[in-house]
Amino acid sequence: MKKKQELLSQLPSVNELLQQSTIEKETNGLPRRLVIEAIREVLDQIRGEILATDILPESAALEQRVLARIKDKNKPNLSRVINGTGVVLHTNLGRAVLSKAAVDAVTRVAQGYSNLEYDLMEGERGSRYSHIEEIICGITGAPAAMVVNNNAAAVLLVLSTVAKDKEAIVSRGELVEIGGSFRVPEVMSQSGTILKEVGATNKTYIKDYESAINENTGVLLKVHTSNYRVVGFTHEPSRDELVTLGKKYQLPVIEDLGSGSIISLEKIGLNGEPTVAQCLKEGIDVVTFSGDKLLGGPQAGIIVGNKDLLERIKRHPLARAIRVDKMTVAALEATLRAYMDLEGAWGEIPTLKMLKESADDIKLRAESLRMLLVQGKQLEINIVKGKSKPGGGSLPTTELDTWLVVIECHSMSAAEMADRLRQCDPPVIIRIQDDKVMIDPRTLQAGEEKIIAKAMDEVLVG
Repeated sequence: MKKKQELLSQLPSVNELLQQSTIEKETNGLPRRLVIEAIREVLDQIRGEILATDILPESAALEQRVLARIKDKNKPNLSRVINGTGVVLHTNLGRAVLSKAAVDAVTRVAQGYSNLEYDLMEGERGSRYSHIEEIICGITGAPAAMVVNNNAAAVLLVLSTVAKDKEAIVSRGELVEIGGSFRVPEVMSQSGTILKEVGATNKTYIKDYESAINENTGVLLKVHTSNYRVVGFTHEPSRDELVTLGKKYQLPVIEDLGSGSIISLEKIGLNGEPTVAQCLKEGIDVVTFSGDKLLGGPQAGIIVGNKDLLERIKRHPLARAIRVDKMTVAALEATLRAYMDLEGAWGEIPTLKMLKESADDIKLRAESLRMLLVQGKQLEINIVKGKSKPGGGSLPTTELDTWLVVIECHSMSAAEMADRLRQCDPPVIIRIQDDKVMIDPRTLQAGEEKIIAKAMDEVLVG
């Protein structure tokens, strides 16, 4: 114990380390509090090591540990990552990748003041919705539109406006869990709407809706099951049936479309996702959908439909609490403008580009990545056929043909390699199957192959 105490007494103080030339030089300009916290954390770690091993690190090693800890603490918590999973709309990785036009638009409005709520023509207060409402209406055919911060908020706002203290009739087969344990019935409850379930999980008929209508019915609600499919012995009413029933009883028909595709995906072989324009054309009064799923923009909840209903929704007190900021408006406007040329959107919106990319093109990218990666005794690298996924609660039964770069390491497990890749800067996120690391080039952005190769070099040298 005496030896341990002697070693502990030889440790430099926080102030002594602060004054060492190397640390002082490398931390110049950094917050003093951050530097002191890092030094204290390292000293605490070393005290524990001394008590366990009777070993005092050399001065240079101590300095390097302090500098490494300072660097680690100074890194942003929210950072860019490399998505090698092949999941295009990866919820945990931020969903849609923004287009260059959207990124540029955010940068422009973030660097100074903007006319977010200022009418430049009239020289007076304006509406933040005015920057995007006309564009949304133009590409969807909607009479009116507005935007809030996500689709759950959009549903909450719509129901709070049109059906508070009234019943909303919805099929049992459409009581969706959105993700993160948030469920449609819970959102409805928060809106003050009374849930009226009809039909069965697999079969609901229009007569079920009609039988449930009473003097306290406020709305007919349809929830598009964008994150799962019920298949087999099933039936659901068509939009036309719901619209006809709504008109008969003078009830609005609302659809939570979820993924919210603006452009038909059938041309690339992806079926099952109605477009926003299609829903409106079939007579739905109000449609809500996400901005950061198949639309390929920032997180947002977009509400389109009947003008009178939209005016009521815009005036609801809740609208202010869930409104979008200037950067969302900027990114969304730029994203929506791409859809003014539907064919051009396939090449401008990263989400659409990734969904459309052919397996043959991906194979060429996989070959290029394999050539860049270190190959030797430690690694065995192959290219195999595989499947990508749209992700983000969109196109749940759809898989996309792809080619995977499969990496086996003789000196470490796939789990260890994945862990080390996550610690790189930027982190590289991959998938593991059969104790092999797999990288899907579909979700790699331009130039990221070289970053992965560099990261792999770092992983192999520890």
